[in-house]
Amino acid sequence: MNVESKHREVSRQLLSEIAAGKYGASGRLPGEEQLVKKFGVSRTTVGRALRDLQTEGVIERRAGSGTYVRRQNPNSPTACQLGLLIPELAAIEIFTLICGELASVARANEHTLLWGDSAQQYYGRDLSPEQAVELCEHFIERRVRGVFFAPFETTVRNKEINQNLAKHLSNAGIPVVLLDRDSTPFPQRSEFDLVASDNSAGGHLVAEHLLKLGCQRLAFVARSNFPSTVETRISGVRDTLLRHQLELPPDWIRIGDPEDAKFVRSLTAGRRWDAVVCANDQTAAQLMQALEKNNVRVPRDVRVVGFDDVKYATLLSVPLTTIHQSARDIAVTAYRAMLDRIAEPTLPARTVLLSPRLVVRESCGAYLPHKSK
Repeated sequence: MNVESKHREVSRQLLSEIAAGKYGASGRLPGEEQLVKKFGVSRTTVGRALRDLQTEGVIERRAGSGTYVRRQNPNSPTACQLGLLIPELAAIEIFTLICGELASVARANEHTLLWGDSAQQYYGRDLSPEQAVELCEHFIERRVRGVFFAPFETTVRNKEINQNLAKHLSNAGIPVVLLDRDSTPFPQRSEFDLVASDNSAGGHLVAEHLLKLGCQRLAFVARSNFPSTVETRISGVRDTLLRHQLELPPDWIRIGDPEDAKFVRSLTAGRRWDAVVCANDQTAAQLMQALEKNNVRVPRDVRVVGFDDVKYATLLSVPLTTIHQSARDIAVTAYRAMLDRIAEPTLPARTVLLSPRLVVRESCGAYLPHKSK
């Protein structure tokens, strides 16, 4: 990675942490030496990253004191406070990227993005439903103009919880724009605006790519109680295989823990599958490690692909082929949808699905000789 990309990566990660409220009420950032150790880069790189954030109006440097998040005056005539309700921020890496981009867009338009009353107590872990309700109450008290909400997916009774949270805000006259997933289970649709990556299209891209590489027998691996976004990815893979008139065995969707040795052995028994499509990059990474322990080589013995294109996708022993979601595009589109909703509350609910992009790396076997059909 060159110096240019390094300093931009540092500034992006700092912006994500600022958006998530890591630096609390004081807003004081670590010193440059601490940041050098934290990111494993040079002092020059850290300095360039901080100067970029200062130029953008995100931070300010106080002589003899340190570097601080720049606080906007909420009473400014141009100020517009927006809330950010991302209960699973700690568990899903893509949300950290989206939060950082939303913060950048908001600040560029002289708007304030609020995480909550005491963000530092929540940073680094998921919110409970009770904490999410507390944040909603805080947003209502602060009279925010709108809330970006990424609904719960893995929490028990998530459908009821999500609908109650969104309705609570809506009944208070606060517009809601959903991020990444709907507040009601697929294929139902809520009455709120939704901005997300087109997961069905992503499933189609992955399946078409593997078919072009000569794969004929595809399995889909996901953990139990998988969310609606994964269900949509499965539908994209399924529709593509059926269009190619390929047989779908009853057990082609494999539900289990990719770190469980028994599950992995059942998946690889008889070498039935040419390729495995995983619900996300974390599942793919864990499966690839388990396959290696079982002397199953990726991609020579079986090809593996993921979804999301998170940071560690390139750091695996075999770099991961995956579907890239643009956090920047999601953030900008969601922000514009929010402004439209604030300006015209009676607009029909809109669903904006952004086109994903296939990122080809070694795990799919693209650089191996193609199999004959």
